[in-house]
Amino acid sequence: MDIRFPFIDLKLPQAIDRLPELAYNVWFSWNPDALELFARIDRERWDQIVHNPVRLLMETDRSVWESLSQDQDFTEHYRRVVAQWDAYLAETTWFQKTYPQHTNARIAYLSAEFGFHESLPLYSGGLGILAGDHCKSASDLGLPLAGVGLLYKKGYFNQKFNREGQQQAETVTYDFAKLPILPVMNDQDERLTITVPVADRTVTLQIWMIQVGRNNVYLLDADLEVNSPWDRELTAQLYGGNQDTRIAQEILLGIGGIRAIRALKLPTAVYHSNEGHAAFQALERIREQLEAGTPFHVAVEIIRASSVFTTHTPVPAGHDAFNVPMAEHYLQGLLRRWNEHKQAWLQLGVAEGSTQFNMTHLALNTSALRNGVSKLHGEVSRDMFRAFHGNIDAREVPIQHITNGVHMGTWLAPELQQLYNRFLPGTWLKHQSNQDQWQAVSLLSAESLWETHMELKEKLVRYARANLREQRRRNDMPADKVEEVRGYLSPQALTIGFARRFATYKRANLIFSDLNRLHRLVNDEHRPVQFIFAGKAHPADLPGQEMIKQVYRISQMDRFRGKIVLLENYDINMARHLVQGVDVWLNNPRRPYEASGTSGQKAAMNGVINFSVLDGWWEEGYDGSNGWSIHGSNDADWQKQEQENTESIYRLLEQEIVPLYYNQGQLPLQWISRMKRSIQTLAPVYNTDRMVMDYTNSVYVPALQRTLKFLENNHDAATKVADFKRFIKANWHHVRILEIKDGAGKPSAGPTAQIASVSSAMRKEISATVRFGPVWYKDTAVELVYYEERPDGWHPVVVPMEPYRELEDRVVLYRASIPSHLQHQAHYSIRVRPVSANFATDFELPLLTSQ
Repeated sequence: MDIRFPFIDLKLPQAIDRLPELAYNVWFSWNPDALELFARIDRERWDQIVHNPVRLLMETDRSVWESLSQDQDFTEHYRRVVAQWDAYLAETTWFQKTYPQHTNARIAYLSAEFGFHESLPLYSGGLGILAGDHCKSASDLGLPLAGVGLLYKKGYFNQKFNREGQQQAETVTYDFAKLPILPVMNDQDERLTITVPVADRTVTLQIWMIQVGRNNVYLLDADLEVNSPWDRELTAQLYGGNQDTRIAQEILLGIGGIRAIRALKLPTAVYHSNEGHAAFQALERIREQLEAGTPFHVAVEIIRASSVFTTHTPVPAGHDAFNVPMAEHYLQGLLRRWNEHKQAWLQLGVAEGSTQFNMTHLALNTSALRNGVSKLHGEVSRDMFRAFHGNIDAREVPIQHITNGVHMGTWLAPELQQLYNRFLPGTWLKHQSNQDQWQAVSLLSAESLWETHMELKEKLVRYARANLREQRRRNDMPADKVEEVRGYLSPQALTIGFARRFATYKRANLIFSDLNRLHRLVNDEHRPVQFIFAGKAHPADLPGQEMIKQVYRISQMDRFRGKIVLLENYDINMARHLVQGVDVWLNNPRRPYEASGTSGQKAAMNGVINFSVLDGWWEEGYDGSNGWSIHGSNDADWQKQEQENTESIYRLLEQEIVPLYYNQGQLPLQWISRMKRSIQTLAPVYNTDRMVMDYTNSVYVPALQRTLKFLENNHDAATKVADFKRFIKANWHHVRILEIKDGAGKPSAGPTAQIASVSSAMRKEISATVRFGPVWYKDTAVELVYYEERPDGWHPVVVPMEPYRELEDRVVLYRASIPSHLQHQAHYSIRVRPVSANFATDFELPLLTSQ
């Protein structure tokens, strides 16, 4: 694609004429040398305009460019960055080496928000930052991925605090011409647009493009004169408006996203919905198949094979749902055109007995491969959606997990990256998921690591003071109160950071449960502790806003002033300062409501030590030596869990964390040792390079291969699967377990005798007689299931039963042997389930007969 920069009317000297190319690709955001290059143009202005290189180019006087082109230091720096950029584009990538046969098939990644950099305010929080980091690592690894989302002219919101600590949501309208974003042009050199049916009308969308390294993210904009005033506002604000706005936005994202991909002529093989917001994409792709003459049930199977769904929400209330009449109204164009399939369309999103069209149910029904975002979240999701998958053990529900990570190039402090360069292998950043190379962290000089950490901490303190001064200045506080902030926070004090969305389950106020105990920690003359808080609450989340006010009020008390602070307008820039500069990262959500969490992962790679409830990613990341675990009974009621968590926080601070930080003089070697352990064990695992490779190996490529198979020979394989499912559903009621018999205990040899829970080699034989009716017995699996106790609880053991004899009238006798200590049938069960070599998972068709 020929890239032009229509908004920059600037003729740069030849010596620096590729600056626009660098400014319009957010590769700059994870290249410290590129960021420093732009900062050198005008450092003060660079900070004032939120590090926006496009605006910097537009607003810098022409005379400056001539001067810079004659500056030998600047031009050498420029040539170095351009050489890095060219080398980045030219190198052979991981994906090219690993999957050379699939380099021409794109992955479409649909997300309601993307967070790349503070200069592109198109995100609200963790979901968007994850999406941005996912796209960055996809570029680094050479994965041919195209992001698709919406372009919000008013972004999320800017957060201000008044004198009482009340959050005020400030709406800002952004000028896309001054952002690192470009309009997509068609073959007639006009702006490329698409149309999307929304209820009883058609909405026109313009397509914009953000260049992310080797790949692009395409964003849809409804703010066009051809649209009605209400429709123009559909892409105005992220997570704004009412239910009507939300369903319309999700139609634009899902249906519009697919139409944009088609208009862009992108050869796409796999479609990844990042949360249920984008699930309408499946309906549009089913429509395409119907238009091509594919039967409905076959079309669904083709779309399922090529769809991937990631859920991020561990509570049912967090999943978008609309009443069925509203869904029918907004999807009326689709439903009227294919009226004979109306109920089939709606059933994709409506659970039996429900009056709600649920976007997560739609995504589950139309995606063969699904995942949560941490090991624990996978377990929670399987349990939450167990009923959706029939009467099977929650552990067998076909929802896997791929634990989130963060983009190391974006979140690792440049100062630390330079330090790592001295001790880790030369290609460590390109091979950051290789755990062996991180063993060299033990060789880091304690003095160098601590000195670098203290530099970052001092930078954070300066940043925090500036934020607090601006709060007071804007609120017209007296000059002495504004200047008072210059003495707030000490770079030498143990500094604990808490920054995330202010949702009640994240319990930002837990540390305030005992103010006298907190006072003793904060005001200890010899071992002071200080806290930095930051985060936004959704404008409609009144309890979250009340929590912000509580933090603010406490920060203004005489005994806590200057030692507990609340920063306003949390964004990517502030997050970088915090995760790179604090000593401890505090996270105390109500378990298991934190699906993953990634802020602690950002902190860990910077040597900041995590202090967290064993929830989300920390449950699998914590090893007893790389941070601290906040204890509590997982099965206790909320009140008891809160009491236990609170007591654990105070006890660990008083007895372990504070002493470890202060009891070793100027160079706290034991603390530094724990910093190294944190970096060594967590950085190579919780990064998006590892995460995207996991998605590629276990989700994208399997989905791609299955899709190609389903598209061959006029959809022959897809038709067989669709017909098979239809037949099995219609006839499964004939499948019956007629009789189960125990055999006498007898000696057994071979592998089956090695089951750990069995103390003797005695086993007994079980037989089951099954009537199949019209169903062919080879299209089923007959299994014996019992439970064995392991250190982490009871686990199901599934023993395949083998057909022993085929009896009359479609009845088959099966046999299997089990440990003899299972004395009665109450200790085990027999089940029958449908199977097919063309299924993506064992329980793709959730039918089960058991006894």
